[in-house]
Amino acid sequence: MAKIVVVYHSGYGHTQRMAEAVAEGALATLVPIDAEGNLSDANWELLHGADGIIMGSPTYMGTVSWQFKKFADASSKPWFSQQWKDKVFAGFTNSATMNGDKLSTLHYLFTLAMQHSGIWVGTGLMPSNKKSAQRDDVNFVGSFAGAMAQSPSDSSPAEMLPGDLETAKLFGRRVAELTSRLTS
Repeated sequence: MAKIVVVYHSGYGHTQRMAEAVAEGALATLVPIDAEGNLSDANWELLHGADGIIMGSPTYMGTVSWQFKKFADASSKPWFSQQWKDKVFAGFTNSATMNGDKLSTLHYLFTLAMQHSGIWVGTGLMPSNKKSAQRDDVNFVGSFAGAMAQSPSDSSPAEMLPGDLETAKLFGRRVAELTSRLTS
């Protein structure tokens, strides 16, 4: 079985809830980035030993949180020696609005993965884009590049929609399955 790590920052708990769903689907280890943008040495070692790294950040002002950016900048140490080369990468994000420029965040995560010479995995999920679609459907937000969720700014993490969490879980499962195929 492939070793998958979900490394993420969550400001208000919504992205953490999404990370938990992704990790459940991928049977992955959760590695939270703390409020100061740091990881413990043990968590860096988990990333180094992983076959796949799924990255998550809320979308703030059209990109990742500053805490995630601090982690990304610190990843220049493994980048310099290409320590994460050929690992499988994927990404997810959440914001308060339906669009919220979430694609910019996923592009940032994709670029980071490419700088590490990684292999990117998208959702592999068809969008719920018919007139009969409901907000609780899988991939209602309609993303292919990575998983996206929408949580109103006045909602609690407990109020996240089941469709967004199921999308995250299915996304995690896909990343784990592809990582297992590539590493066996």
